[in-house]
Amino acid sequence: MIGRMRERVVAACDGAAKGNPGPAGWAWVVADEKETPVRWESGALGRSTNNIAELTALERLLVATDPGVPLEVRMDSQYAMKAVTTWLPNWKRNGWRTAAGKPVANQELVVRIDELLGGRDVEFRYVPAHQVDGDPLNDFADRAASQAALAQEAAGSDLGSPEPPPSPDTPPAKGPRRKPAGGGSAGSKAKGGGSSRTIKAKFPGRCVCGRSYAAGEQIAKNAQGWGHPECRTAAAG
Repeated sequence: MIGRMRERVVAACDGAAKGNPGPAGWAWVVADEKETPVRWESGALGRSTNNIAELTALERLLVATDPGVPLEVRMDSQYAMKAVTTWLPNWKRNGWRTAAGKPVANQELVVRIDELLGGRDVEFRYVPAHQVDGDPLNDFADRAASQAALAQEAAGSDLGSPEPPPSPDTPPAKGPRRKPAGGGSAGSKAKGGGSSRTIKAKFPGRCVCGRSYAAGEQIAKNAQGWGHPECRTAAAG
């Protein structure tokens, strides 16, 4: 090949919301050629949803990286990835409305990301979250986002911040099993009798909000059926 090949930047981004909605934060991390984290940033969002945190993390990463250099983005949010790679073209054609005719959720962020992606060479790569021996960059971004959500403070390499601590979302070491009183699963009920549990969808489907979810994506049950976790606390309609 004639000429010097442009380097590729490998990065990861993640968002966290403790309660969804709840205290939220975002983070991104850029690696060197050995995929060692060399630059990162995180920030707080106050009370927000996981989806807003995920989209904000991607938006901040795109702003912080050189648009003239190819970029690989690793994410554990299928919603954020599909929002900007799969659903976005149809949303634009439909006047920023879903297939169900409802306004696109988080439209301002999606439009901003669409603008930042214009003319760029960006490859998105899905990586599962909270896995033993999982992707180290995604793990770093996850830990930084969780720290930002809990502390509600900005951090990053430019601020001289230390590496973020282990994520509170990481499952603790297993101890002796104890069956909860009544025979139910601990923490299986939320206020008002609704389920607070999320599971991975076995099959693709459509949430009551009008957006689809993919097989393997986290979903939760609400009064209208299964759908996005953030929609379980939304008013029906």
